[in-house]
Amino acid sequence: MGNNSSNTIIGILAGTAIGATLGILFAPDKGVNTRQRISDEALAAKDRIAEGALSAKENLANRAINLKDRVVETVAAKKMTLDEQVEQIVSDTSHKADDVITTLEKKLADLKAKNKKFQKA
Repeated sequence: MGNNSSNTIIGILAGTAIGATLGILFAPDKGVNTRQRISDEALAAKDRIAEGALSAKENLANRAINLKDRVVETVAAKKMTLDEQVEQIVSDTSHKADDVITTLEKKLADLKAKNKKFQKA
């Protein structure tokens, strides 16, 4: 729930409290009863607003925790991918170095063989 949603909930709760208070004021009743009903309704509205704000806060905190966890997982996955890529490059380079050494050894053997032929001639 975003900041706008929290403000909307608080606005709705406050509007409900104001509407209930106005309804009580315009209802025909004794002054003492009216004041008591206004007091009771104000306390109830305060409790509803506090509960709504707490709920919005908890929801926002949970969303922040979930977002943080997803970011940590994504960073870990990217790091693992980078580590795997580096390992693959090292492995490929090692295999290619072995291939180059093998090729050079063959060429050296060929050159030695040709050199022996020239020395015998």
